[in-house]
Formats: sequence, structure tokens, C-alpha cells
Amino acid sequence: MVEMAFRESEAVELKKSTSELKEAIVSIAAMLNKHGKGELYFGIKNDGKVVGQEVSDRTLLEVSRTISESIEPKVYPGIMQVELEGKQCVKLSFEGHDVPYLAYGRPHIRVGTENRPMSGQELRNFILKKEKDAWENRFSEKSIESINLRALQEYILRANAAKRISFRFEGAESALGKLHLLKGGKMLRAAEVLFCDDNPLEIQAAVFAGKDKLTFLDIQQFKGNIFELLGKAETYIKEHMNWRADLSGRQRVEIPEVPIRALTEALVNSICHRDYANPKGNEIAIFRDRIEIYNPGQFPEEVKIENYLEGKERSILRNPIIAHALFLSKDIEEWGSGLKRIHDECKAGNVKVEFETLKTGSLVTFHRKEEALQKKGVEKGVEKGVERLSGTELKIIDLVKQQPTISKQGIMGKGGLSKKTVEYNIQKLKSKGVLKRVGPDRGGHWEIMEGTK
Repeated sequence: MVEMAFRESEAVELKKSTSELKEAIVSIAAMLNKHGKGELYFGIKNDGKVVGQEVSDRTLLEVSRTISESIEPKVYPGIMQVELEGKQCVKLSFEGHDVPYLAYGRPHIRVGTENRPMSGQELRNFILKKEKDAWENRFSEKSIESINLRALQEYILRANAAKRISFRFEGAESALGKLHLLKGGKMLRAAEVLFCDDNPLEIQAAVFAGKDKLTFLDIQQFKGNIFELLGKAETYIKEHMNWRADLSGRQRVEIPEVPIRALTEALVNSICHRDYANPKGNEIAIFRDRIEIYNPGQFPEEVKIENYLEGKERSILRNPIIAHALFLSKDIEEWGSGLKRIHDECKAGNVKVEFETLKTGSLVTFHRKEEALQKKGVEKGVEKGVERLSGTELKIIDLVKQQPTISKQGIMGKGGLSKKTVEYNIQKLKSKGVLKRVGPDRGGHWEIMEGTK
């Protein structure tokens, strides 16, 4: 039998057994910080002698779990049982470029075959390098010809109106250059998500029947440039939340159950501050009792959310290039004010809002009052001159007004609604005493009850 030669290096670590797992975790983080990848073996002494070790499914699971819990950002190495020189060993292969990696809360760097604690200056240099290598600052694989010219032109006009830029549109390359979205004539990824329709950004949106995700009434997937997605997302929420129409004055005044300004701020924040290196998309989930806006990017650990709500903290930008572009067009008002504006708008509208940091991202939740209103009998249509209908219900009412004989199929086609959404909302309108069907499905017609015309 020919023995293999094993030797430690800056990218290879050898451990006698998994009893040295804690030291191995430090080595993994140190190698990632130095080379962005590496290999580690359990069952080989540091002099290269293969001694083997007992390996079971439980052993592999324990190694995987401990590494996941002990290194930040998360690392998920390939772990496999291998036979070396007739003995059972464990081989780990890992790769990651989200430096610096911390093992047990501390950064280390690989120097030769040793793991040395990182100095403060080294850590600062790593953070600066990370900012330069951020997703938005890398080169896009797309060409300038992929730019949606109309979206770019409209953006320039909005930024002109906001008086945050003074130049006029004179072509895509010129505009992108002045917006610092080009390097050496090559387009950055920031420009790709801002102005290209074909990009990795997406928003998943759904309406659920209850308070959980067991039964959905509608589900959509939106793709496009940032500005198109923001418009689609806002329209989707408007159409599926409740509105109250104040009929006490001479003119009908429609008021949303959640302030539109708060929703807009939450959507912009979710797109602006998401982790673009994460393939997971943004999400909108509309439940019976709440509206959730999820983004795969956590709130900064250095600052408490309460500090933002008090207006005492500056924004820590995950994507400063994208954020600056949104600032120029006034989609962002000023740095660090988004969460406070959401909070203040909801407080003024008597709407409860919560901000949460999750393991996979962050969540903004707007609590709805639908159940409380239904208990008071508001579902019957009008109470003290106030009518409460959702955006989708209002759309159906408008279609019925235009064509009283319209079928459910016709409402689906003209309203751009799914069958389940149409049936659910028609039933809601009937239960509220707003809509009535007269005659059979074929040959009959709809009647809008008095007080809602």
C-alpha cells in the first residue's frame, strides 16, 4: 500500500480527532480570512500520520452543527467520511468570501500553519476591503445596451425635479458615468438592478386567507428594475388591503388602513438595504390580521432599532451606491430616517408597527384591524358614514358598475385577478351587503346595494 503524504499549510489543517473541534473551528475561520477556502481533516495528526477515528452519522451532524453555531457569518462546509490508508477519517471542504469570519466572536488570520488573532488595524482593513468588494460594486455581466432607457430617463427627470442632480439625459453611458455606476466603461451591478429589467432581483407577494400560510388566495412573483418593482409592490398591497371611504363630507375621501407613506418607506428600505449576495427574494405577505414586508438583509447589529426610532442614529448602509441613487431621485428622503418615518406615520394613523431582526433577514409588520371592525358590524357596509372595502373589492365594484352582467371570468380577465381571489372577494362583498347576484350565473346580473354606489 502506498501511503499518501499529508502536510499542513495555510489552506490545509490536520486534527487527530473531533475532540479538537474547537481548535478546528478557529482554523476554518482563519483560513477563510486568508484564502477564502481550505480543507481540514479529522483523523490525521499534525505530523501527517493517519490515525483514523470513529465516524458515524451523529459525528458528521455534530461537526456540521457546531461549525454553523460557532462561526459568523455562517459557513456550511462540505463534510464527508473518507478512507485514508485503510482508516476512517472526516474531510471538510469550505469556501467563503464574506470576510471577516469570526470564530467564537473573535477574528483570526492564517499565517503559515498557525492561527494568529487579528489586530485592530487588520480587522479595519478587512472591513474596508469588504466594502470595496461589495456585491453592488462588482462588475455586471450585462452591457450598457441592457439598460431600460425609459426607466433611466424617468429617473433623471425625477432627480432633476428634486434638484439633487443638475445634468440632463444625454444617453445611457453618459448618465451612468455621471451617476458613478460605471468603472472603466464597464457597468456595475448596482446599475443592473437599478435600470435593467433582467436582473436577479425579485419580490414574492401573496395574500393568505387566515393568520398563517396554510391557505393562500393569491400569489405573484414580480421581476424588473428597482423602480418597477417598487411600483408593482405598492400597487399589490393597495389592492389587497382595506380602505375606508369617508362619506360624511361633500366629496368621497378614501383612507387606507395602513398609511401609504409608511408602506412606501418600508418597501424602499427592504429593497435598498437587502443583502444582494443572498439569492433569496424580498417578500410581501398579507394576512387577515397583518401585512409583512420581509427583506433578506438584517438590521445592523451595532445599533438598536429603538435608536433609529428616536432619531438618534445615522444609517449604516449595506448598499451605499444603490442608496445614493435612490436618494438623488428622492425615493429616500434622508439617511437614517426611514424607520422613524414609518413609526411616526403609523403612530399618527393609530396603526401598530413592529420591526424585527430574523436569522435570515429583517421584517416589518403592520397590524390590521379587520377582526375588530368585523366584530363591530362594519362588514355590513356602512357605519356612521364610513364604508370599508379593500382595493380588490373596489376594483370588482367598478367592473360591475361598468358591466352589471359581467361574469366571474370577465372580472378575472379585466381585473387581472386569479379565480380564487375573485371568488373570495365576491363572497366578502356579499357578506358585507354590498353586492348581490340576481338570477342565474348565465343570464343574470349583479346589483350594487344602496349606500355603496
